[in-house]
Amino acid sequence: MLLAVGLGNPGGGHAKNRHNIGFMALDAIVEHHRFQRYRAKFSGSVAEGRIAGRRIAALKPLVYMNDSGRSVAEAARFFRVPPDHIIVLHDEIDLAPGRLRVKRGGGHAGHNGLRNIHAHIGPDYCRVRLGVGHPGHKHRVAGHVLRNFVKADQAWVNGILDAVAEHFALLVEGDDSTFMSKVAHDMQAVLPKRAPSKGNEDGPPKREGDDGI
Repeated sequence: MLLAVGLGNPGGGHAKNRHNIGFMALDAIVEHHRFQRYRAKFSGSVAEGRIAGRRIAALKPLVYMNDSGRSVAEAARFFRVPPDHIIVLHDEIDLAPGRLRVKRGGGHAGHNGLRNIHAHIGPDYCRVRLGVGHPGHKHRVAGHVLRNFVKADQAWVNGILDAVAEHFALLVEGDDSTFMSKVAHDMQAVLPKRAPSKGNEDGPPKREGDDGI
C-alpha cells in the first residue's frame, strides 16, 4: 500500500492559494482514478482507491501546513505504511511555475509542511515538488504563496494537475524519471515563458522558514 499526501491549508479562504497546489493535485488524482469519496479521518480527509494495481490512500491533512506531520503520521501508523511508501505533493517556490521534480529523501529546504513531516516520520519519503515560482525577495515569500493563482496562471495550473493525475501510475511503480518526462512533455504547450534563472532548479538553495505558513 502507498500513502499519497497533498499539502495545503484548510478552509475556503485558502482553497485557491499557491500554497494549496498539493491539495489540488491530490484531488485531481482522486478524481481521475475514481477513488472512493473522501471521509474525515487522521485530522484530515482520506480517500482510497487503486492505481497500477496497488492500493492507495490519498490524504489531505486538514490542519495548518506547519502541523501536517501529525496527520501524516496518524495515517501511516493506521495503514502500516513505511516512510518510503509515502508520496507528498507540495508547492515549491524554487521551481519555475509549472515545473515539476521528484525527490526521494533529503532535506526539507525550509518548507514548513515538509519540516513538520520530517519531525514525525523522518526524511525517507518521496516528494513531488510542484513549481509555483519565487517572488524574487525572501520577505515576499509568505504573501506570494498565500495569494490565489491569477487568471494568467490557469492554463499551466490545469495542465500540471491533469498531467500529474494522468501519469501518477508511473510514480506508483517507482519510475520517477519517466513520470517527470511525461509531465514535462504534456506541459510544453502551456508553460509560461521563463525568466533568466538565478539559481539551480535541480538543487534549490537553502532558505529560511516561511513563518509557519
